[in-house]
Amino acid sequence: MASRSAEIFRRKPIEDIERVEGGGLARTLGLWQLTAIGVGGIIGAGIFSLAGAVAKETAGPAVVISFLVAGVASAAAAFSYAEFAGLIPRAGSAYTYGYAVLGEVVGWFIGWDLLLEYTAIVAVVAIGISGYFNDLLGFLGVELPLWMSGAPGTEPEGVPAGSYVVNLFAVLLCLLIAFILNQGMRNAARFETSLVYLKVAVVLVVIVVGVFHIDAGNWSPFAPFGLAGAFTGAATVFFAVFGYDAMSTAAEESTDSTRHMPRAIVYSLAVSMVLYVLACLVLTGMVNYTEIDAEAAFSDAFARVGLEWLGLVIAVGAILGILTVLFTFMMGAARVGFSMSRDGLLPRWFAHTDERRRVPSRMTWIVGVASAVLAGVLPIGEAAELTNIGILLAFVVVCVAVVVLRRRRPDLPRTFRCPGMPVVPIIGVVFSIWLITFLHPETWLRFGIWFALGLVVYFAYGRRRSVLARSTDPR
Repeated sequence: MASRSAEIFRRKPIEDIERVEGGGLARTLGLWQLTAIGVGGIIGAGIFSLAGAVAKETAGPAVVISFLVAGVASAAAAFSYAEFAGLIPRAGSAYTYGYAVLGEVVGWFIGWDLLLEYTAIVAVVAIGISGYFNDLLGFLGVELPLWMSGAPGTEPEGVPAGSYVVNLFAVLLCLLIAFILNQGMRNAARFETSLVYLKVAVVLVVIVVGVFHIDAGNWSPFAPFGLAGAFTGAATVFFAVFGYDAMSTAAEESTDSTRHMPRAIVYSLAVSMVLYVLACLVLTGMVNYTEIDAEAAFSDAFARVGLEWLGLVIAVGAILGILTVLFTFMMGAARVGFSMSRDGLLPRWFAHTDERRRVPSRMTWIVGVASAVLAGVLPIGEAAELTNIGILLAFVVVCVAVVVLRRRRPDLPRTFRCPGMPVVPIIGVVFSIWLITFLHPETWLRFGIWFALGLVVYFAYGRRRSVLARSTDPR
């Protein structure tokens, strides 16, 4: 029994981690490209929809506090990620960190969870952007055939049940992003960076124009639901303030990972939080929180002051915002799967890289097709249920691991050190566990099924076939 326990908790030596068996990825990403990928993963439709819903129903103008609290909690995990990113410049993010510090079985289950979570996020994002796309087509007077307009069972009132067959636009979007990612990280990053610049420009236009229509009286009372409402709102908006975790899976594609990755993680979260806070102040200053349109907050706010044309700008910004999230998380899922395969925990066939472009082509297409299937046939609510628990568990693992490694190996050279050790990582652990308690029982059921399947795969294949297992096998 002791031998079996030693096997599953064996760790990848950090000093040898650069020499792990298998090919590497092309190092083409600079600091600002990495930062753009992080911002692209963090800022999505939430800045245009989630802020309004939380302000109206939960926090009032104190939605600003909700974002700040969520940002502080997310930063606690971000600092832990940043320390690891500067120390372990390999693909895989939380999977690789957990494997190196807490053992193979912990790394396996975090990687296994993130494969599902990131793929599900891609599907949810694709479904969301298809809704905006359909609205935009309607604005232009174009109507799609009903059979390609949504997943079965999502027909709106007035449309006969069974009219929807597949969300075709969401399917094609997933496959398009997989194709772009397979063109090489340099070209894919240029595409992503361009969209992020456009998205940030749209957000800035909304903020700058909105400032001139603020009525400070709308900020009183500032916390109509009390601080409890603001903290409850923090639990809701927390899922709009991560994304740097998926970006950190690209460590192996950074031109100078040990210096650039920690900075990119911190910069991307900082930029995103500034934009979130300013947007919330503008929104709640333009419209009394009781009158905010929870579904189209900014569009309605600008329509009230005679600037309906900004509604089209906001729709374009929302589409760009969601599109960059899709890009970041599909990239993250493919890199996690690639890293697990290269380590031998999954069949090595999945770790194949394109010889010319040096990207994990097979894994990218697998994630693209899997997310396309989910996006095409599942309602957004059911797909969204798959997206939460694995990321929160990854945060817990990374925050625990950074404390353990600091105690176990204080001698390791670190280009970035998590501040406030061990208090800051503990905050990340506590906040993540607290948020896990908000998840629905169905989420736990789906997680349990995926966990059990992962248990079978690991003990039937990964435990004996991993690179570490083969290197220690006396036979």
